[in-house]
Amino acid sequence: MKNLILISIALSLLACTTQSSNKVTVIAHRGASGYLPEHTLEAVAMAHAFNPDFIEPDLVMTKDDRLIVLHDITLETTTDVETKFPKRMRKDGHWYAIDFTLKELKKLRVHERAKGNQAIFSTRFPYGTSSFEVPTFEEYIELIQGLNKSRNKDIGIYPEIKNPAFHQKAGKNILKATMEVLEKYGYERPDSLGKVYLQCFDPELLKEFRRHYPKSRIPTIQLIADDSWQESSHSYADMMTEKGLREVATYADGIGPWIPFVMKPNAKKKTFEKTGLVARAHKEGLLVHVYTFRKDRLPAIISQPKDLWDFLVEVVEVDGIFTDFPEGITE
Repeated sequence: MKNLILISIALSLLACTTQSSNKVTVIAHRGASGYLPEHTLEAVAMAHAFNPDFIEPDLVMTKDDRLIVLHDITLETTTDVETKFPKRMRKDGHWYAIDFTLKELKKLRVHERAKGNQAIFSTRFPYGTSSFEVPTFEEYIELIQGLNKSRNKDIGIYPEIKNPAFHQKAGKNILKATMEVLEKYGYERPDSLGKVYLQCFDPELLKEFRRHYPKSRIPTIQLIADDSWQESSHSYADMMTEKGLREVATYADGIGPWIPFVMKPNAKKKTFEKTGLVARAHKEGLLVHVYTFRKDRLPAIISQPKDLWDFLVEVVEVDGIFTDFPEGITE
């Protein structure tokens, strides 16, 4: 059934073309996650048919040192791990991918992102229906490269290394594992230049990348979160200052900020205005790829997806947009 879904999605959408402005890089956020459960191979196939510039996989390690594509280091939000392995929950109430082998993880079924049994996005793919697997990084790449060949495309990948400090504490070198896979599939070859970005919230990982892989030409993106999210021990507020961005420019090629960091509401005029972050980043020679554009989660004041997209591209002048809807703007 899985293969049937995968093939039918890809074939039915071969004629689709991205409607977005060619002024901006389009990154399919976790695949076509607005339509299918995030990070599944089916979501990759659908995203590929929409012709984005890149497709994003988030990377987490297993107990037996395999890289899997999963947004969280825990499993219960997007899989049925609670029912398959009820006794494997840690004392903090979570099931961690790193506690399972790949063989065990392949027994799980991926579902739409949910809290408890309630889908986060109620209008998206029905929660708990159909059958989807947790893919490996290799499977993800092989599908994208295979579709690149069969569809005569050159769509890149944009992997994010998740929580490297957590993996390091568990004795796992997730950066090394990631680079081994990227090298295996040719992303370090000269002809792959511009076909892969490497991103992370933790600046120490990006600095380590530059130290250990000084000859690599893979560009890196420093993701920027709200400090309350505790994505790392570093201050993201400081990172967005002129001084902070100057420091980022010493080890990264760009930043990946949350959309509210580049545009803010002007209550008096009932509209939005630029925050200045993009201009400061561009002054330091940094690219700006913002996250996450969602047609079904628009900010206040903005009623049409096209208005948000055009504001980000034409007014804020971002260089790239992560989106759950990689077909771009058609309305």
